[in-house]
Amino acid sequence: MARGGLGKGLGALLSENPAASEEVAVSTGGLHTITIKRNNKVPACIEIDENGGLWVDVDLLKPNPKQPRIEFDQKKLEELAESIKENGILQPIIIEEVEKASDSDGSSTEFYIIAGERRTRASKMAGLKKVPVQLRKFDEQQKLEMALIENIQRAELNPIEEATAYYNLIQMGELSQDEVAKKVGKNRSTVANAIRLLKLPEDIQQALVTGQISAGHARALLMVKNDADMRILFGKIISTGCSVHEAEALAEAYNAGVRAVSKKKKKDSEKKDPDVALFEQELKNLFGVRDVALKGNTSKGAIEISFTSKEDFDRIYELLLHR
Repeated sequence: MARGGLGKGLGALLSENPAASEEVAVSTGGLHTITIKRNNKVPACIEIDENGGLWVDVDLLKPNPKQPRIEFDQKKLEELAESIKENGILQPIIIEEVEKASDSDGSSTEFYIIAGERRTRASKMAGLKKVPVQLRKFDEQQKLEMALIENIQRAELNPIEEATAYYNLIQMGELSQDEVAKKVGKNRSTVANAIRLLKLPEDIQQALVTGQISAGHARALLMVKNDADMRILFGKIISTGCSVHEAEALAEAYNAGVRAVSKKKKKDSEKKDPDVALFEQELKNLFGVRDVALKGNTSKGAIEISFTSKEDFDRIYELLLHR
């Protein structure tokens, strides 16, 4: 999908600073100074370098209250911090001045990060004291749009964060899904499908955030008409790791009144020897898995251990190897 809409959206929100009106002498680091113009709206706590760039104490930067992103990948932050140590910050952080009560040192200015919170966090990790900024003024809707568009451009929002941001844009700006889609350079169906995820129960949303299920699995769950059936399908996705296609097939079967467990299987389960059932449960507890089955009987047969991840396999292997 073309990204032109996103770039255009950011450009439209980033208007130029007003004309400067105050001349300021700035040292070049040698014997000479140069004179540049300071914007009459630039706070005194912001430094201006010889090229007219703005720099501010990183500790004065606060998260955008409309920032849709909640989760930050620690490993990726560390990687960015290393890059900043080596190359510096290549793109200024977009900020907005906000007023606060005076501190003991007399400071009464701080700034919201409108775009660039990830760079700000990584800069602190890299030990930077000051960072390059662009000072702007936005209304509440623009703050959300800026943060949303920047994160979508970098594919950094999880599905629930993205869905919540779309929903907030619709509510705040009284926009249609079509209008939101145009602002962020997405298809209307993409926005609509994302917002539908917010209809899922909170624990299922959290499973999507943590990666236990995919967005495809989440859409399959939304297909299920009955809440109890949705719960059954959710449990099956988690326990068996079934594919999105399999989850969709199960959703259709549940809607048609078909259940995954046949009467024959239920009958067989009811006839299971209590000692066998106890043995299977002990193995489940030992290996930390959901399904262990003894095929045959205690005289002859096979033990089947089901696992759903590489971590499960490694744990089972270690337990068997050291016993």
